Amino acid sequence: QVQLVESGGGLVQPGGSLRLSCAASGSIFRSVNMGWYRQAPGKQRELVADISSGGDTSYAASVKGRFTISRDDAENTVYLRMNSLRYEDTAVYYCNRSPNAWPSWGQGTQVTVAS
Repeated sequence: QVQLVESGGGLVQPGGSLRLSCAASGSIFRSVNMGWYRQAPGKQRELVADISSGGDTSYAASVKGRFTISRDDAENTVYLRMNSLRYEDTAVYYCNRSPNAWPSWGQGTQVTVAS
């Protein structure tokens, strides 16, 4: 069973930046597509970015041009660089396989955008 540990969240002002990290256990990591998801209060979890095992990326329209997903297969880690953060980016961010997420999720990392 893959274990996922997200980190790097925090409180940031609008326009600021953060880089999130997700460490995954298991050798399966490098052969699967990975995604960053987020869940804001009162809303459903949504996929905001994903990256294929070959490095191809895709983004939700709401974050395109501001967020960058990357991966380091040697470290079993996937990253999310977030620039030009907005109030509406406030959420708990999770990583998981994309699009068919594994049933077990990590604890997530809280991102709060506030002035």
